[in-house]
Amino acid sequence: MTGQLLVATPTLKDPNFDRTVVLLVAHEQGGALGVVLNRATEVPVAEVLGNWGELAGDPAVLFEGGPVQPESAICLARTRPEVKRRVTGFHPVAGSLGTLDLSADPERLRDNVAGIRVFAGYSGWSAGQLEEEIAAGSWFVFDALPGDPFVERPDDLWAMVLRRQGDILAAVAHFPPDVSLN
Repeated sequence: MTGQLLVATPTLKDPNFDRTVVLLVAHEQGGALGVVLNRATEVPVAEVLGNWGELAGDPAVLFEGGPVQPESAICLARTRPEVKRRVTGFHPVAGSLGTLDLSADPERLRDNVAGIRVFAGYSGWSAGQLEEEIAAGSWFVFDALPGDPFVERPDDLWAMVLRRQGDILAAVAHFPPDVSLN
């Protein structure tokens, strides 16, 4: 499922994942790892990572990638369409989207990268755990679009992804946060 989106169903009440959209950057026999795409902080990337802030898309802030190791950072990047060769430090996830090694010099990557997003922490699942959560109805699984990790209004991503599925899933986008208040 690497490169797929996990979209929290309205029944998932874990505060770490309520109404989140997670991009899976790895899914292997031993487990899965992803980053929450729609939890922006107010901390500018430049404040924490200097020149990397110049490559960050709008909003150029850190994102909460998940509850695991919030002191660590994962960088998602999208390569430019004209880049056909392997980019040093870039590890493909799906198509032009991949993770980027933050120990590299951002100036050397500027011509190859169309944008980055930096996540503090990540979301992780042990072997079989994610599959159990999907079977229990906690997550919808959808194909990601290349621009999903880089939307300018990340707070709208959960509803946006659901609406584009059409049919009954589009209606889920309007599900109230607390049904008991209806």
